[in-house]
Amino acid sequence: MAVTRRMHVVEDPRFRDHVAPDGHPEKPARLLAVGEAISQWDAHAPGSLERLQPRAATDEEILAVHSAEHLRSIETAVKSAPGRLDADTYVSPASFDVARLAAGSCVDLSLRIASGEIDRAFAALRPPGHHAEADRAMGFCLFNGVAIAARALQQQAGIDRILILDWDVHHGNGTQHSFEGDRDILYVSTHQFPFYPGTGAAGEAGTGEGIGSTLNIPMPPGCGDYEYIAVFQHLFAPAALEFDPDFILVSCGFDAHETDPLGSMGITRTGYFAMTQIVREVAETACNGRLAFILEGGYAAQGLAEGTLSVLEGMLQDDPESLLSNRLEIPDGSNLADIVRAVRDVHSGHYSGIA
Repeated sequence: MAVTRRMHVVEDPRFRDHVAPDGHPEKPARLLAVGEAISQWDAHAPGSLERLQPRAATDEEILAVHSAEHLRSIETAVKSAPGRLDADTYVSPASFDVARLAAGSCVDLSLRIASGEIDRAFAALRPPGHHAEADRAMGFCLFNGVAIAARALQQQAGIDRILILDWDVHHGNGTQHSFEGDRDILYVSTHQFPFYPGTGAAGEAGTGEGIGSTLNIPMPPGCGDYEYIAVFQHLFAPAALEFDPDFILVSCGFDAHETDPLGSMGITRTGYFAMTQIVREVAETACNGRLAFILEGGYAAQGLAEGTLSVLEGMLQDDPESLLSNRLEIPDGSNLADIVRAVRDVHSGHYSGIA
């Protein structure tokens, strides 16, 4: 496979300073698996990756999404760390600084892409962010880095229309709630349903002026490569191209991988590679390839490594074959048919391409 393209990567040992309680799945070792995959790709295609230094988010950037009370609550919590903010979400002494660094890195790489300084990026960071609400940490997440980056793109770079694709196995409630009334940000989520956090039904389609700007694709346990590739072809891509974004952010969780201990899905490296190819093709068609992948979940070393390699390969291979022109079939009576029908029932009036 010829590789002449380049991709920027955010990777830093400080992201491991957010220390998990014993037995917690969201642990620093997650980034060891991601880092090994990045090194493996580096050896395979020398010169195709370039590092970006992380930087901390400012208060103003965080406050564009989160309340001042939430910002101060995380800062205060670490003073008596270690501790838990809820049954799932913890802080250690470095957590406030690490979460600020993760959010700022999302902003910085996004603004660099928007300015044309770089054209694509992958951020290997933690803690994840897509469950964090405006005024609440939850689901391992402290600050919602993707949401903070999206607001920074609007406010600092003048980017009008932003697509957020969330392929984590869990629904990104915090991201949805941040933008469900904003018609200029389309949030698309593929996720296991019903599952934590309980949100993400197909009928959750936005509020007020934002009706249609939330496109949830709830999927039953057991879905694998075929189902995911098909919903990307039949639902995600047509809606995304019709929305015509100026920028795409991917909440890039790898916990729908077949080996993940928290999810019950069956994506393999082949599936993540195809999903990446489809997102890349949409980005190159709609927004000159302006695309950033931000690590969210993923709790199996194999899943994290294979997912990371799939994203790098899918983004960096030269002249990939189009996966949009030859779509997979939807067998009658299948889980896939039920998934597509549920989304079409809600969104066929918003996006003619999925009708």
